[in-house]
Amino acid sequence: MAGSLLPVDEALAILLDDTRAIANTETLDLIEADGRILSEDLPARVTQPPFSASAMDGYAVRAADADAAGALLSVIGTVAAGETPRQTVAPGTAVRIFTGAPLPPGADSVVIQEDCQSVGGDRIKLIEPTKSGSNIRPAGQDFREGLTLLRQGRRLEARALSLAAAGGYGTLPVYCRPKIAVLATGDELVPPGEVPGPGQISASAGIALQSLARANGTQTRDLGIARDNAAAIEAAVASARAWGADVLITIGGASVGDRDLVGPTLQAMGMTLDFWKIAMRPGKPLMVGNLDAMKVLGLPGNPVSAYVCALVFAEPLIRRLARLAPRNRLMRAFAAEAIGPNGPRRHYMRARFTDRTNALVAPCSSQDSSLIATLASADCLIVRPPADGPVKPGDPLSVMMLDPNEP
Repeated sequence: MAGSLLPVDEALAILLDDTRAIANTETLDLIEADGRILSEDLPARVTQPPFSASAMDGYAVRAADADAAGALLSVIGTVAAGETPRQTVAPGTAVRIFTGAPLPPGADSVVIQEDCQSVGGDRIKLIEPTKSGSNIRPAGQDFREGLTLLRQGRRLEARALSLAAAGGYGTLPVYCRPKIAVLATGDELVPPGEVPGPGQISASAGIALQSLARANGTQTRDLGIARDNAAAIEAAVASARAWGADVLITIGGASVGDRDLVGPTLQAMGMTLDFWKIAMRPGKPLMVGNLDAMKVLGLPGNPVSAYVCALVFAEPLIRRLARLAPRNRLMRAFAAEAIGPNGPRRHYMRARFTDRTNALVAPCSSQDSSLIATLASADCLIVRPPADGPVKPGDPLSVMMLDPNEP
């Protein structure tokens, strides 16, 4: 009965309350650290820029000699990026300088080349005056040695990695990625790519769950297919434990039928178990427990139900382990057509946008939870509250995006 089913939000809160983020760390090369979470504050090892440098191509001068148009200066040398200045800028002189080159001693400004005119004999005339400090990047303008560049917990992406490189780092300390093991169960399943025999189907749910887990900063291991017997399930679970899995996700066998052996087998192996029936559709049976340090999440065997349950439960669990902020897949939209009343469970209806500009969505024509093609063609899920009344065209809806833009 509906009254015995646990509400989705309450079930999710219980699951996350018992989840602690990964604490193990490792050190990786900069590019390998892309997308990872920094495990320590990062102080600058160098000052950037380490010297006062020219911001433009032009001439390094003393501002006192260049405060009026028409001033004549003698060019006594040249300095380019990567070189050390060999001349000191004395009164009445200038040094030809290029962008990024160190400012020569004695100079306090740079006149850009467009504001100068060559008058022959290594002499230039200023077309425009300049002020002290013009067109110079002073030492430490970006940051100084010892300044904290990045804080612990920062997700490392292009900008953060560039800053770390500029700050003197070739490797970075990061948190380890959660290890997610995925196990499909059922005598009827064959591996993807193998032609199913009579009464058999391809095991498709595991591929989807591994993809979802990888998109959320994990490493995954496919434990394959365990047949409907305790020995096969025990062997697969032992493999997950030996690998050091942080989460074991099982697909199928989480209900209470005679062939649903996953829960009893895991309990016999020492798992502490909370078994919930969740007030959601598709998907109702959900198994949550702990086997030593490994979290166990048992999902329904139907591929569509498994995927929807994974979005609602596995993704938040994984992101908490990975120290990633919760992914916000929800947005406000509007009904493109009339939708009938909802039943006693929260319903995640596969749907498509008919008009993205105005956020109009319509449910797919069939909501049968066995239709994988319908899931693949959908771009969102309409989230219907339990016992929600009929929806009219234009009524507001809450939708869960299947391909959100945020990381």
